[in-house]
Amino acid sequence: MPTPHNAAEVTDIAKVVLMPGDPLRAQFVAENYLENATLFTSVRNMLGFTGTYHGVPISVMGSGMGIPSMSIYAYELFNLYDVDAIIRVGSAGGISPQVKLRDIIFGQGACTDSNFGAHYGAPGTLAPICDFDLLRSAVDVAERMGVPYHVGNLISTDTFYRKPEAHEPWRSMGVLATEMEAAGLYLNAMAAGKKALAIVTVSDMVLTNDCLTAEERETTLTQMIEVALEVAKEEQSNRGRARERME
Repeated sequence: MPTPHNAAEVTDIAKVVLMPGDPLRAQFVAENYLENATLFTSVRNMLGFTGTYHGVPISVMGSGMGIPSMSIYAYELFNLYDVDAIIRVGSAGGISPQVKLRDIIFGQGACTDSNFGAHYGAPGTLAPICDFDLLRSAVDVAERMGVPYHVGNLISTDTFYRKPEAHEPWRSMGVLATEMEAAGLYLNAMAAGKKALAIVTVSDMVLTNDCLTAEERETTLTQMIEVALEVAKEEQSNRGRARERME
């Protein structure tokens, strides 16, 4: 079953996967939140681990940067490893006056300047959106935990280094933050009939240049991680209850 990008067997990976862009953040999640975590792949140093969270099997794996990298790993997880849901846990640049440094955003939709969606052949513009059940669960978890959050649009861009004025059209349409992976994740989930949600933390403010350090991005985005783990646990538990009803 291993692919050119993933050394795992199908049974090595849980049905719900958390995906940070940074493989070292995947390692941080595995070492600090999962019990009995084991490494299932290190191909190209894109680390992936499976363990348990409160007794529920959860996997965490890096996606790399950008829609092409995310799409390789998401496609394989959905279509070759039979993963049911992927929750992105990433960083984003705030472009809206509504958000500030370290705020958490649930990406209801993901605008994009990428042409990635064209290869699906739809005679128009595909709208990359998250799974509503995961979004509703994330909102419920955040409110239960007392974690402030925003729900809204992200812009998944192919260009990391941009002039500040390039963000103005998106900001003027109410887009909250810019990142590089959510649209690719959502489109892959839609094509596979699977579930996806991007949860991001504002790591820098594009217009003011306030930002977290690389180390802070790797190790301090704990509220986002904890919300995502609770959502993953609930999704796994819901799957188990649905399976029991069918039996």
